[in-house]
Amino acid sequence: MVWRQPSRLLSSIVLVAAFPHFRFLTLHRLAPQAFWPTFHCPKDSCPSVLGRDSTFASKVFPPKGRTFLETLSVFGFMLCIFLIGVKMDPNIILKSGKKPVAIGSLAVLLPYAMSGLLAIVLKSCLSLDPDLSSVLQYVVTIQSMTAFPNVACFLDELSILNSEIGRIASSSSVVSDACHFCIVTIKYFTYLATERSVRSSVGSFFSLCFLFAFIFFGVRPAAMWAVRQTPEGQPVKEIYIFAIIIVVLVCGFVGEVIGLNAFAASFLLGLVIPDGHPLGAALVERLDCFVSVLLMPIFFTMCGLRMDVFAIQHLKTVAIIELIVFVAIFWKIIGTIVPPLVCRMPVRDAFSLGLIMNTKGIVELSMLFFWKSKNRMNEECFSILIITVVFVMVILAPLVRVLYDPSKRFLAYKRRTIMHHAKNEELRILVCIHRQDNVPPSLDLLAATNPTEMSPINLVVLHLVKLVGRSSSLLVPYVPREKSSQYPTQSERIFNAFRKLEQNYSGQVIVHCFKGISPYPTMHNDVCSLALEKRSTLIIIPFIKRFTTAGKVESCYAFRHLNENVLDKAPCSVGVLVDQGNPRTFLTSHKQSSLYRVVVLFLGGADDREAAAYAGRMSGHPKVHITLIVFSSSTQIVEGTERSKALDTETLTKFRLNAFRNERVCCKEQTVSDANGLLSVLKTLDSGYELVMVGRNHGSSRLMFELRKGRLEGELGTIGEILVTTEIRGGASVLVVQQQTRFWGLRDPEESTHLRKVDIGF
Repeated sequence: MVWRQPSRLLSSIVLVAAFPHFRFLTLHRLAPQAFWPTFHCPKDSCPSVLGRDSTFASKVFPPKGRTFLETLSVFGFMLCIFLIGVKMDPNIILKSGKKPVAIGSLAVLLPYAMSGLLAIVLKSCLSLDPDLSSVLQYVVTIQSMTAFPNVACFLDELSILNSEIGRIASSSSVVSDACHFCIVTIKYFTYLATERSVRSSVGSFFSLCFLFAFIFFGVRPAAMWAVRQTPEGQPVKEIYIFAIIIVVLVCGFVGEVIGLNAFAASFLLGLVIPDGHPLGAALVERLDCFVSVLLMPIFFTMCGLRMDVFAIQHLKTVAIIELIVFVAIFWKIIGTIVPPLVCRMPVRDAFSLGLIMNTKGIVELSMLFFWKSKNRMNEECFSILIITVVFVMVILAPLVRVLYDPSKRFLAYKRRTIMHHAKNEELRILVCIHRQDNVPPSLDLLAATNPTEMSPINLVVLHLVKLVGRSSSLLVPYVPREKSSQYPTQSERIFNAFRKLEQNYSGQVIVHCFKGISPYPTMHNDVCSLALEKRSTLIIIPFIKRFTTAGKVESCYAFRHLNENVLDKAPCSVGVLVDQGNPRTFLTSHKQSSLYRVVVLFLGGADDREAAAYAGRMSGHPKVHITLIVFSSSTQIVEGTERSKALDTETLTKFRLNAFRNERVCCKEQTVSDANGLLSVLKTLDSGYELVMVGRNHGSSRLMFELRKGRLEGELGTIGEILVTTEIRGGASVLVVQQQTRFWGLRDPEESTHLRKVDIGF
């Protein structure tokens, strides 16, 4: 469910209005209104431009096939409504906290009250056309609501779904939906009490109770049972998917019979299905493509036939409707920004949140089409409101992009690098894990980092999970179950491994476990925000590799994009850990006697100095052997400023001096004349080490230019990419280190005065 560019939304509506055979290119991916009653496009529709030609319209949409298309469109809409319910998490309301509840409530009630009051004043003070007067209440309703599906799609398009503003907006929009549902419910029961007989009202009430009881006390337990019967990592049985689809059809039929509607019943049924893995994700995977690509385009094509832009004839009607729209938007922004400002949120972020809460989309469009089909508004008002909804979205998207950039939050106010870390202070490390095979190399690296009682490791473990089968992202601390399960989840197995490390290094390693569920394009926000919150000095992220048909090693696009974003926006140093498949483990227990051999490749630059500093900390471990290989040449290996070269010299001098004090540390000089000479040295590393460390970035030079020929410099840098190729790859893991690049008030990391206080740990 992805919101594409708002400009494409506008073009889609114009195309369908002008050319009936065009389908909506983007709207089929948006979320329809959950409580939209049954809808049928009439056969006497009169769209703009070419649709006015009856001959052309009859050839493109012959009358005999119209009923069939209408049936498919309504069926697709019902399944789409069901999927919206599956992706939603109703528990967000309970987990939201005071701020989202206040924002969501005020964002609905305040614009509803103020725009409603304005509508009453206009009706009493002006002589309005009866059609316009009756439409004002619908304008108030549609402008006061904030639909969660629209907000989720908008946030996903802007890649801020799991940012601070994104999480607040998601939670607040769910609260807004709940408030709007309460208003609709009150109106519905008021209608039953005033317009219908007592017998009919009682019958409707008990019919609704029966349907709710069946869904909540029949379908919900059955869905939970199906989840329990599905082992971790195994696909959901086809019979479960088939049974749920049958229940959707049955509930839709019952909803129509008792006077509710098929869409409301489908939405409620979707809400009781557990979101995410395994059942929710399986339903979305099986149905989403079928619904969004095949059925929903038909639905929106049928709806698009009804818009006529030439029906707008009176400027007075436009002015009155737009005045109410403006007042509703203004008071929605006011109601949204007041609670954040009270909580000391920056004004710019609070205003961005107010704009996001004014998001409009398919929910509002679906309501307008329904009211038009029931003749509750004329063609002119309908067209004005359609254009207004599209125009608002066209304006909001670029405004929010300009005002809000979540990466600005990730600027640290001090140097967070291993070089600047005091020798006897706690070292804070954030380790990211995608799957279980990332755990062993991470455990060995952490054990080699030399945790001690004087300088313990405060470890944050973040299990990153792709967002599937749900609309809202999640970043929560892991809470162990009271009773251990016979079938632990993947997250539990990962966290248990790190808990065991904590037990083996009691008092020297402190572990905190978190789980983040978000889409890959914005997953770096979870990593960087958690690193900033926990004041981490180092982030360790895994390199997820795959082999091409040519036998080359490369990173999967989604993971490469994630790693590059983390490297670009991290508030501290970053290490990309490449597991080369070495089956041996060394240091996860104090009882191991094998040596952990580490080699550091030093060419020069800030990143190589950070790698040397990390190796310096490792050298204090009695089972770690460190080898530093310093490359030199008659020409410059890497170019750099005089300040950078002076720091390189200082680092190497201290390393050589302290190598004499530790027999497990040695420093080697290696002279190379060209790129081939450097490659020859890298090949000799073979499998003689368990870990190879190297900096990510190196300055420009003739030698580096030759090395970069024909190679893509991704998240591993030039030397890192060479180390993981099939030609050179040995059994050693590779750690590519990048020193902190983002620091408040610092344009060039080389110019930091704090660099004078370097202590590489010997």
